[in-house]
Amino acid sequence: MSDEDGYSGEATLTFGETEVPVEVELRGYFQPIDGRYHWYGRVKQNDEVTSRVEGGARTALLRTPTGQAEGTLTDPDPWGRYRVGGTSTPPYKIQEPA
Repeated sequence: MSDEDGYSGEATLTFGETEVPVEVELRGYFQPIDGRYHWYGRVKQNDEVTSRVEGGARTALLRTPTGQAEGTLTDPDPWGRYRVGGTSTPPYKIQEPA
């Protein structure tokens, strides 16, 4: 059993005025220690994202069909996927606690 919420599917990363369609796998959880929601995941390999990050972009607006949030991108894994994450309302709908 997991306390994590998530989203898998199509999304858009917005770097300034440029929108880049991407595929993402996202997860997240509420951290009671700091009282905030932490979300994270991977952006499927995408040449435009690689070009932007290698050019110095490390933050972008991540939008899914059910939400959006500012996220930080880090170095790619061996498969060319970038880790993305944030501490805020996530870019996807979460289940409200009972």
